[in-house]
Amino acid sequence: MIIYEYPLNERIRTLLRLEDLFERSRSFIQRTEAHDHHVALLTLFEIMEVAGRADLKSDLLQELERQKQVLLAFRNNPEISEDALSEVLADIEQVSTALFGMTGRIGQYLRENEWLMSIKQRTGIPGGACEFDLPSYHFWLHRPADERVAQLARWTSPLYPLRDGTAIILRILRESGKPVQMIAPQGTFQQMLGGRVAQMMRVRLEDALACVPEISANKYVLNIRFLTQGGEDPRPRTADSDVAFELTFCNL
Repeated sequence: MIIYEYPLNERIRTLLRLEDLFERSRSFIQRTEAHDHHVALLTLFEIMEVAGRADLKSDLLQELERQKQVLLAFRNNPEISEDALSEVLADIEQVSTALFGMTGRIGQYLRENEWLMSIKQRTGIPGGACEFDLPSYHFWLHRPADERVAQLARWTSPLYPLRDGTAIILRILRESGKPVQMIAPQGTFQQMLGGRVAQMMRVRLEDALACVPEISANKYVLNIRFLTQGGEDPRPRTADSDVAFELTFCNL
């Protein structure tokens, strides 16, 4: 199964981007090749840019506090596991404390590192990080892998409160919806929302269908067009058969 997530506001779009970047960062830092660590460093620069929104930290803190109050209302509910509830509340408390501890502009410690910023500037140019452009970076990429891993972790770890806050909010968001089985006749699906409020939609497909959903939505209507491509003509086209999929509306 493949899940496609479609954010319906800028805040959720930013959180999904951060989640993807942090996951990519984790994957490449764990590897040992110099090219992998080059990608890890480029990803760190992307995280710094996406996280540079002035209101990101306050948005995360406000949402975590709101979710905390919602969850506290479930105390002593016989249908709710007290252990699971306590675990989530403890996670929220721990992440909130870490976020409060992030002072100043997000990623400022990276911006003050002239060596890293020189690499960031050069990597904005296609092929700009060659050894003749950045000999000191070329030297760093030839240092022992464990040394590079330690430095990458040191540069990335101060941003982990953002990663952890994002993970909690997106987990709650994903668990908020109830999946419903749908059919798109001849690859096209439309549903009037009728005032329904959602912050994200999830479309779940069998990967054997070889279809990709093209989603557009506003507060009135949802449109999904399932596209296929292949054969001699590589251009995507609307599927000519009915497509079964699972649709979930998610809202905090």
